[in-house]
Amino acid sequence: MTRFALSVNGTERAVDVPVGTALLDALRDELGLFGAKYGCGEGQCGACCVLVDGRSTPACMMRIEDVGARPIVTVEGLAGANSLSALQAAFVAEGAMQCGYCTSGMVIAATALLSRSPAPTDDEIRAALDGHLCRCGQYGRVIAAVRRAGGER
Repeated sequence: MTRFALSVNGTERAVDVPVGTALLDALRDELGLFGAKYGCGEGQCGACCVLVDGRSTPACMMRIEDVGARPIVTVEGLAGANSLSALQAAFVAEGAMQCGYCTSGMVIAATALLSRSPAPTDDEIRAALDGHLCRCGQYGRVIAAVRRAGGER
């Protein structure tokens, strides 16, 4: 076991895990942050995405030793103490979720998009969400939610 220091959701945290542990496993198993989901284990479905240094990153593919000092933000870290982020609220308002398994990854990817492009086009939204799979087919509502959060409605 090796001790790794992580900055997660604005808080310094330490985990004792073997070298080679996936960031997703450390977040879920060691820190109790269950928003990022295990989907495919190959970085292809988007369910496990978290922000690493502001970029949407599949946590199942990132080894913990590769994180370094870069800040990590999970879906749990987006909301305020008593309120959802504007994007999370837009997902609720648009009904952009059904089973919810993909939702945290899509919210993370859309958060990264909105931080670099506050009013993205539908094509930009689609490109940012490329690789995020939704078995329930809520893509249209997700695009509407991102538009709403970006002030494009």
